[in-house]
Amino acid sequence: MLAAEAPAMAPAKTALALVAGIVLLAAGGARAQTVTWGMANEYPATSIQGEADAHFAREVTQRTSGRIEIAHQYDASSGYRSSEMVDAIRRGDLPIGNTYMGALNGVDPIFLLPSLPFLATTPEQGQALAAVARAGYERAVARQNQVLLFLSPWPAAGIWANKPVDSVEALRGLRIRTADANGVIAFRAAGAHPVSVSFTDALPLLRSGQLDAVLSSGDGGAGARLMQTLRHFTAIEYAVTLSMVTINRDAWQALDAAQQEAVREAATETEARQWEVLRTRVAANYVQMRAAGVTLHTELSIEYRQALRAAGRPALDDWLRQMGPPGARILDAYRARLAGR
Repeated sequence: MLAAEAPAMAPAKTALALVAGIVLLAAGGARAQTVTWGMANEYPATSIQGEADAHFAREVTQRTSGRIEIAHQYDASSGYRSSEMVDAIRRGDLPIGNTYMGALNGVDPIFLLPSLPFLATTPEQGQALAAVARAGYERAVARQNQVLLFLSPWPAAGIWANKPVDSVEALRGLRIRTADANGVIAFRAAGAHPVSVSFTDALPLLRSGQLDAVLSSGDGGAGARLMQTLRHFTAIEYAVTLSMVTINRDAWQALDAAQQEAVREAATETEARQWEVLRTRVAANYVQMRAAGVTLHTELSIEYRQALRAAGRPALDDWLRQMGPPGARILDAYRARLAGR
């Protein structure tokens, strides 16, 4: 995976982060603390993740009677990409952030689970996988000095390009951006030339002609950016991937018990909402794509789908090798959960 370049000015990033600013307000002689968190997200405000952040922030402010407020930093305006965000939150450079989990293979292999090719491709499957893996995510996050607040899904990714990518032949030699190491393994096996870069960094590579295609759901504002350059979307239903919202443990422990409970309630409500939103999100995105003149390719041959799944198998094998028995137990629990539906 190609890591995004680390920003050069750490002090500027810390200033941008608005790290847990505290304002003392006098109210009838009483002094109440108002906490302001800068919340980082590398995706646009109008993406499904940006909307999750906004909903969460409203819930937090309402449930704490304004004692906690959240200042949003969309489009990587914090200076951090997802691949850097967990480290930044661990250090306290950011108090809270929404991070695409697939970018964290260098932190813990468990974070690559949601983006394993063709393992969970529907909202129901994605939610089942998240449920059985949640305890593992919480442990991995705890090792990074933070608390997992909520998981937030993405619609299944497809291929954005300037031609249909609806056959193995069309994939061969394609210079395609993937979001993580799983995508690199799968698309290399399919004969493409994949590169893993953040969404933010992929856009200038597209405009300069260094990429032919992007693996992405193209959700909301992210899709609006992609369709400025790419006019075809091939719905391969790659995976229902996840982002997660985590908070620095010191910032969390600085809250009183009532504040923690309010934030937890806001997080639980937001996660439930995001899974409901996901069930109609693909149709809404398709309406937006068609209105913008993007050609959708949704009817793919059985042979092509089988070839894609075969190309994705090495990524699954590699993940199991990295995870060992705990990984096998997660997959067993996932399949048992699906069978019990």
